[in-house]
Amino acid sequence: MRRFRVGALVVVAALALAGCGGGAEEEGAAGAGASDGFPRTVEHAMGTTEIKTKPKRVVALDTSFVDATLIMDTPVVGYTDYRTINGKLPDYLGEDRTTYGSESESVGTLAEPNLEKIAALKPDLIVSAKVRHEKLYEQLSKIAPTIMSETTGPTWKDNIRLEAKALGQEELADKELSAYEAAAKSVGAAINAKANNPKISVVRFVDGPTRLYQNSSFSGIVLKDAGLARPKPQDVNDFAAEISAERIKDADGDAIFVATYSDDKGLSKKTADQFKANPLWKPLAPKVHEVQDITWMTAVGLQGAWEILTDLAKTFDVPAPSKS
Repeated sequence: MRRFRVGALVVVAALALAGCGGGAEEEGAAGAGASDGFPRTVEHAMGTTEIKTKPKRVVALDTSFVDATLIMDTPVVGYTDYRTINGKLPDYLGEDRTTYGSESESVGTLAEPNLEKIAALKPDLIVSAKVRHEKLYEQLSKIAPTIMSETTGPTWKDNIRLEAKALGQEELADKELSAYEAAAKSVGAAINAKANNPKISVVRFVDGPTRLYQNSSFSGIVLKDAGLARPKPQDVNDFAAEISAERIKDADGDAIFVATYSDDKGLSKKTADQFKANPLWKPLAPKVHEVQDITWMTAVGLQGAWEILTDLAKTFDVPAPSKS
C-alpha cells in the first residue's frame, strides 16, 4: 500500500527584482530562493545551520532519517548500513525506494560513516542525530549543510518535523503525520470494539537480554497512538524492561507480538528457542503473533509505523489502514 500522498509543492517562478546592484543572474537566483522559503536557518541539536537552496540530494546517516527523507518526496543519495539497511534500501520503504532512492548507496556503517564517500555524492543536506555522530559534526558540515536531532527512537515524529524545516516540506510532513495518526486511532478503535480493549504485549528476542517494550519505544508509541492498552509491566513511560526466563509471565497479554532480531551468530533465535521451550511460556504460546523485527523495532519512522498498524489490523481481523 502506498502511504498517504499529497501533491508536490509547486514552486512559482520568481519575478525579477527591481533595483540596482548585482546582475540579472544573481537577482534570478535570489528570487527563486525567496519563492520557496530559501535561504533559511534551521535550529537543531548542534546549533544553527543555514540552508541556501531547497535540498535535492540528501545523505541520511540514520535509518529513521532515510524514511523521513523519502516520505517528504526528497531523494536519498546516501545512507549507512545498520541492521535494517545493509547494502540496499529495505522492502518496507515500498515504491519510495525507486521513486526517491534509485541513486542511493551506502556510505559506510552507522558506527563509521566514510566521509570521502559522503563528499563524493555531493549532497546538499546531511541529516543525523547527535547521539550518533556528534563527533563528526564539524567535518560533515564542511561537506554540506548538516542538521542533527538530539536523539532517535522516542523523538521520531519530532525528527520528521525537524528535517521538514530543512527541506521546506513542513506542510507535507504535517499531512503525513496527521494521516498516520488518524489511521492509528481508527485501527485501535476497531480493535478495542471487537476485542473488548485487549492488552497488547511486545516482546523482542535479541543477542542479549530479552526485552519487553514499553511506552517510550517505537512500537510503544504506535500502540499509544492507536489507543491500545498495555500489560502493567509494559505500561511504563520508559523504553524497555529486560527479563530473564524466570519472568516470562511479565510478557503475558491478550495478544503478544514477538520479534526476533536476526544477528549473524543466531544468538537471538537461540534465546527465543530457550524461552519457548520453557514451561512458563506454554500458556502464552496460543496468544503469540510473530512479527518482523525490521519494522516493529528498527524502522523507527512512518513507513514502519504503517506496517505495525497493518499487522495489528490483520491480527484482530479489522479493516486495514489505508494510506491513500
